[in-house]
Amino acid sequence: MAGEDRSVVKVDCRHYRGYIPCKPHKLHGVHCADCRFYEPVTERFLIIKLGALGDVIRTTPLVRKIRALHPQAEIWWLTLTPDFLPDEVDRKLKFNLSSILQIEETEFDYLFSLDKDYEAAALANRVNARVKRGFLLKDGKTAPADELAYRKYLTGVFDDVNKANTQSYPEEIFEICGFTFGGEKYMLPNFDSDGYTWDIDSPGQVVGLNTGCGGRWTSRLWAEERWADVAKGLISRGHKVILLGGEQEDERNKRIAALSGADYLGFFPLRQFVNLVDQVDLVVTGVTMGMHIAIGLNKKIVLINNIFNRNEFELYGLGKIVEPDKECRCFFMPKCVNRDYFCLDHLPSEKVLDAVLEVMELPTLAAPAK
Repeated sequence: MAGEDRSVVKVDCRHYRGYIPCKPHKLHGVHCADCRFYEPVTERFLIIKLGALGDVIRTTPLVRKIRALHPQAEIWWLTLTPDFLPDEVDRKLKFNLSSILQIEETEFDYLFSLDKDYEAAALANRVNARVKRGFLLKDGKTAPADELAYRKYLTGVFDDVNKANTQSYPEEIFEICGFTFGGEKYMLPNFDSDGYTWDIDSPGQVVGLNTGCGGRWTSRLWAEERWADVAKGLISRGHKVILLGGEQEDERNKRIAALSGADYLGFFPLRQFVNLVDQVDLVVTGVTMGMHIAIGLNKKIVLINNIFNRNEFELYGLGKIVEPDKECRCFFMPKCVNRDYFCLDHLPSEKVLDAVLEVMELPTLAAPAK
């Protein structure tokens, strides 16, 4: 633009990076002196939530709340999986030395330290922030930064306190950060451009059965025969069943497919897995990353739970939770140690099938705004 002062640099703009041209300049050739895309940043937030991926996804409603209450804030997030952070996060940082150096040399208005892992809490100590909420490292151990985090802290220390908890995970996280949860939904990045295509046609509904739980948490593993029974019951009613899982579930899903006639398309990279889940109408799953992906995609869901407090799961009206008919005696344990019985042996396939058929009748909810 003629006469424009190109020496002006507005370093307080959300788009400014300093070492490369900003996106508005690359796309539109604008300069700071008279830029219509100028967005001054008035506050800076840092979220430390490293993993696992499912926990990262179910923490994303916090971004909606920050954006609603602090529209001119710049949001940074440190995690192990930055590719799965929503597009509304300004600085997506992978947990490594480069990111730690950037954080240590930046001033923040708010730090939300939401992991109890020692390394996350130790880094929180080193962050220069006006307000710190969540968890810090004190005398070599994780401790709450203030009273707001104390309730969540106790649920991690005492099983009986955890069992008595009536708050969902989003309610707990919002409370830690000084907010009130108002039903804010998960946020996933936009994977629409990945270009995956699937040949999935069905006169009925398409149901995804996410049959595994990883190699560590075998206390949550429901029998293959039960999964096959659910699949056969759905197929006999005209619905299409797709078996979902990762590499650890590959052989398991092949066996279930052979028993039931369900479709198994294989295991895929994570982004492609998300895209596959997006093709189904309803997901049946245990407490897994797949559960959180399904909720993030606004899919109807039947959640199989046994070792966790059911109150922690916010399903947003998308489905229901089913549990064994016998009490689980291995609360929050990776492996079952109850010698009397394995509780999931007392979860009949008919109970899960009935729940699926019931949830199918729920109205389809509108997808959350991006």
